[in-house]
Amino acid sequence: MNTSKLKSYAPAARRDFIKAVTERAHYFGIDADKIEAADVQGDVAIIAGRPFPIKILGQRDRLIERVQREGFELTMRKVAYTWFNRFMALRYMELHNYLDHGFRVLSNPSGSATPEILEQATHVELTGLDRDKVVELKLDGTKDAELYRMLIVAECNSLHQSMPFLFESIDGPSELLLPDNLLHSDSLIRKLVCEVDEESWVQIEIVGWLYQFYVSEKKDEVIGKVVKSEDIPAATQLFTPNWIVRYMVQNSLGAQWLATYPESPLKTQMDYYIEPAKQTDEVTEQLAAITPITLDPEELTLIDPACGSGHILVEAYDLFKAIYLERGYRQRDVAKLILEKNLFGLDIDARAVQMTGFALMMKGRADDRRLFERGGKLNVMALVDSAGFDAEALAPLLRHSRENRNSDYELKMGDLTELKQLFEHAMTFGSLIQVPEGLAKKLLALKQLSEATSQDLFVSEALKRLGLLVQQVELLAAQYDAVVANPPYIGSKFHIPVLKQFLKDNYNGYEKDVFSAFIDRDLAFSKPHGHLGFMSPFVWMFISSHEHLRTRLIEKETIASLVQLEYSGFEGATVPICTFTLQKGYVSRQKGCYVQLSAFRGSENQGPKTMEAIKNRDCGWFFESSQDEFKKIPGSPVAYWVSEATRGVFAVGTPLGSHMGVAVGLQTGDNDQFMRAWPEVSLDKSGYGFKSRDDAASSGMKWFPYNKGGEFRKWFGNNEFLVNWENDGQAVRAFGTENGRKARSRAQNTEYYYQPSVTWSFVSSSYFGVRYSDAGAVFDVGGSSAFPTESDHYWLTGLLCSKQVFGFMKAMNPTLNFQVGNVAGLPVLHQEVLGQKTEIDGVVKALVESARTDWNTYERSWDFQAPPLLRTPTEHLPTLETSYTAWIAQNLDTIAEMKSLEEKNNRLFIDAYGLA
Repeated sequence: MNTSKLKSYAPAARRDFIKAVTERAHYFGIDADKIEAADVQGDVAIIAGRPFPIKILGQRDRLIERVQREGFELTMRKVAYTWFNRFMALRYMELHNYLDHGFRVLSNPSGSATPEILEQATHVELTGLDRDKVVELKLDGTKDAELYRMLIVAECNSLHQSMPFLFESIDGPSELLLPDNLLHSDSLIRKLVCEVDEESWVQIEIVGWLYQFYVSEKKDEVIGKVVKSEDIPAATQLFTPNWIVRYMVQNSLGAQWLATYPESPLKTQMDYYIEPAKQTDEVTEQLAAITPITLDPEELTLIDPACGSGHILVEAYDLFKAIYLERGYRQRDVAKLILEKNLFGLDIDARAVQMTGFALMMKGRADDRRLFERGGKLNVMALVDSAGFDAEALAPLLRHSRENRNSDYELKMGDLTELKQLFEHAMTFGSLIQVPEGLAKKLLALKQLSEATSQDLFVSEALKRLGLLVQQVELLAAQYDAVVANPPYIGSKFHIPVLKQFLKDNYNGYEKDVFSAFIDRDLAFSKPHGHLGFMSPFVWMFISSHEHLRTRLIEKETIASLVQLEYSGFEGATVPICTFTLQKGYVSRQKGCYVQLSAFRGSENQGPKTMEAIKNRDCGWFFESSQDEFKKIPGSPVAYWVSEATRGVFAVGTPLGSHMGVAVGLQTGDNDQFMRAWPEVSLDKSGYGFKSRDDAASSGMKWFPYNKGGEFRKWFGNNEFLVNWENDGQAVRAFGTENGRKARSRAQNTEYYYQPSVTWSFVSSSYFGVRYSDAGAVFDVGGSSAFPTESDHYWLTGLLCSKQVFGFMKAMNPTLNFQVGNVAGLPVLHQEVLGQKTEIDGVVKALVESARTDWNTYERSWDFQAPPLLRTPTEHLPTLETSYTAWIAQNLDTIAEMKSLEEKNNRLFIDAYGLA
């Protein structure tokens, strides 16, 4: 599929559809600022001076009510998206010949610009279509636009019976906003037909790509900001690549089937299925005890609780189909069974759920030509808020209800009030909502109440809304055999207050990112010993803010397999992604299978290299490891590639932080105000070389050296900035507290200010850049530092600059951030190091001085004296040429010497740590 065409088409289509439905709203006197009154004159309604059939007033009133409830702009966006989805659905169906009348609705197989259904209008049979009117308009010859509009509405109304989630009834308010000028050469329909080639419509996967690209501009608007509830779908949309979907489904649902039926031919159809590692007898016995002897295909269930446009459920459909056929079911019977019994989906984006339902119906229609006639119920749903639910209106029905003889399960008004409160923010919290046990026990009574009827308009409306809430309870309270999801990713700093509080109250420890809370929630969705598949950022594997989740997965669940993508391995975004599968419940010493793709840049390489690893475990990027081993390293990072010898070092070594202070430093709150490059300020106000806070404070100086990390550099350097620390930071400490504002500055670990240190760059795209720092500097977060005793400065600098420590750091946290906790947790074999301390100190001191000389050679340094060409020694009076030649030679000698010394430093620590 050529996604580049979709990527250019869909965002422009979004703008066009929004513009078109907005113009229609204006035509009916509805605007963001003003809604025109309607004047009824007989059977005509006059709106803004224009006459309309009086029948449109009901639709218009419902549209106005929606605009008043949701806002004009949001309503236009939603209706535009719905019409886009409908046209997309019609295009897919006409190309696959799924329309009963057999004519194309949007195009013409002859290539004519006139849609085939318009050419053949008098031969079209659709429920509710006024054939006399069709003939009249066709014979007129000048009313093709009106006729085509009527045919489109009739087609949508006809499809309402089989797909009501996408094609609402003919009197729905969105019919009013069906765009105009559909036969123009630049119409919405012509662009869809001409700009997306027919080959792209072969696979139903196209709806997912169009979904992602359609909202891409809105995502760009809201990303990096606090995300409003209505913008969460756009901000978090990330279409799951097909190979990852196959991996997740095959290693969850597929793995469950193969665990019970290991000889099943299904294995040959699953190209991303990872054969479990060979286990010990003890592990094999544990697995046998939790593996069912038989499985009934009709009882297996899979849910995607953040289903988006349905990519995961579509893939699961194919796997369920293979399972049914293996068990001897007829193919024509399979579709209805899968859609009604096996697949479940939830999301907060109603438009995306429309596409999920459509995609599943198209999968079913491909296997059963009579699927639309057979009817059936999809178990996919867009969650709705309870704001419009009037519980009090149902009080009379409750008083007369006698369904439940057991008083424990008899419905009371308090139950309906609890139900309303539970779903108050359903379109924000989504599947994270957990149904209280007491309410779940009353599900049957709730269902019976929702099925009641009433002639009272208010009671009838309350029952209708109750039905939706009860359906949500049913889906949210159930447990499933398999749970597969690509949950939304929203970091805590982008949470709106109501979401932040909800996560704090219900997902303590998982509140740092919505995806973390989703993993916890999805484990609750899973049956005991169920199988789960996820795609998520891989930060949970390493960083301290996700240690709670990591510890839970390692100690209470079982990681069956994991694929860690390369940073650029995801099309359309540079994000640290992994995909992994779990077994619910902990199996002691079970080995999981891991694929590391960090060496393979580009999204096009991720799937093929994963498949290569699955087929050839000796490839070099396939690993087997027991998660129990992860606990040997501080913070329990999921460092599956680490050797046994390295884990042994962590086991016997002592943490670096137990030998010396390791700390983050100052946060000014506003570097533009409190930081300067050293040449920007007067030397008279710059204080260098102070060894204590008292001396610096009493000096009268304002600006002091500031270690900020900087670009990758080893041994010495990056001394570029000064910070305003006058009077021991008086101005910085006060910043942010003025006028009642919340403090934005933090003076942390001030007892280490001005002390000699070993500092490093917090963020690096390559290696761990560690440098010795003289006394006299304040340090910040980006220049986090360790503070050894004077006699330990050099060996510590050598240790942190060694290849061994970089390997340890990658094991603890292979992201681009070198955190203080990781450095403090580095293993130190103190006696072994001290045994070679004299030699190490000599090597490191030479390296530091060479790096110092290099740094001071240029004007970037505040210790710069003269250009190197003027200081290069020669036997005779130097010329520019001889100075340059001598300088080059000297540099080459220095580089060679430093390289040799670095190799010696690495060998000394290899010997000290006993590593090969």
